[in-house]
Amino acid sequence: MSESRLPLEGYNVIDLTAHRAGPTAVRQLADWGANVIKIEAPSSISNDKGSLIGSRHGSDFQNLHRNKRSLTLNLKTEEGKAVFFDLAKKSDIIVENFRSAVKFRLGIDYDSIRKVNSRIIYGSIAGFGQTGPYGKRPGVDQIAQGMGGLMSITGLPGQGPVRVGIPICDLTAGIFLAQGILLALIDREKTGEGQWVHTSLLESIIQMLDFQGSRWLIKGEVAPQAGNNHPTGTPTGVFPTSDGHINIAAAGTNLFDRMSDAMNADDLASDERFRTGEGRTENREEVNERISVYTKTKTSDEWIDILNEAGVPCGPIYTIDQVFQNEQVQHLGIAKTVHHKNLGTMKVVGQALNMTATPQPDTLRMATPELGEHTDDILAELGYDNDKIASLHGADIV
Repeated sequence: MSESRLPLEGYNVIDLTAHRAGPTAVRQLADWGANVIKIEAPSSISNDKGSLIGSRHGSDFQNLHRNKRSLTLNLKTEEGKAVFFDLAKKSDIIVENFRSAVKFRLGIDYDSIRKVNSRIIYGSIAGFGQTGPYGKRPGVDQIAQGMGGLMSITGLPGQGPVRVGIPICDLTAGIFLAQGILLALIDREKTGEGQWVHTSLLESIIQMLDFQGSRWLIKGEVAPQAGNNHPTGTPTGVFPTSDGHINIAAAGTNLFDRMSDAMNADDLASDERFRTGEGRTENREEVNERISVYTKTKTSDEWIDILNEAGVPCGPIYTIDQVFQNEQVQHLGIAKTVHHKNLGTMKVVGQALNMTATPQPDTLRMATPELGEHTDDILAELGYDNDKIASLHGADIV
């Protein structure tokens, strides 16, 4: 267990999340020092298979749920809810990603919690929002990718809809919710009161559309698929080399001229059709073909050195194993070590944010807990004596 000081130390979080979006939000809080209690159903009513993210000892589950403690609790019973409310009275944050109606059915929604703790910050993620015509629909990442327009602009022109290779709606919703929770903590310093913070997979991916969304809202342009090419800037894309492929980003005229000079491509620099960004995009196919004639003459590494030296962004296209073997990635130290009592020492994906006074430790504080690993400790912290804890176990409440 690392002893490094972290900025969210002292904040208590109840984690009611499952799948990916909610756990992503909680991971942001846990990694930065919050005391997170993950509430899970007791083994008597749960098969503990890890749901959509695989088994508990699998890489996905281990990466998502580190830096937490696990409390088993049956929230469908009055005794279990009583324990939950005892925790809520002492907590700062609750995070859930049930379908929107579930928390109300269980009686653990924001208004119910606020009655016993007005300072609580209650974070929620749903598929499509907490209310509205789709508010009660189940939502998962790929459905949101399609509904949010992302699949219509991903892939090669004419290919048909293509999903992004990561669960991007889940991940962005989780990160946005964590940001909202931190904003609510700042606001609580001014008001003394908590609030309900919520987002959805759909809202998150629409915000991530960014300039593609504004093209429609401001200019009425419906973005098509552009494949590996930048949708509006040419040339930016994938080009063949003598031993593979590289990315080149030379969309601005200054960058285009630098690239042409570095390639000794006088025919590119002198072609009047390519002198403006609009002209290059209008003639994108020919521009790319002409550049490819040059890039095929050298290796990927040679072009990466030549073009970066000329101030033209250029880089390799790695497989995942190559990413983590790369010298810059290793220098950044984003793969973090964690020690698991049953699985041994492993690496997980760390945080992208760097802080000078409170950095992420090289070794994470805690590995993903076993189911109910900390149940008795957490109950004792609430002031429950041994007889009370035994009775809760005997009744399958915990």
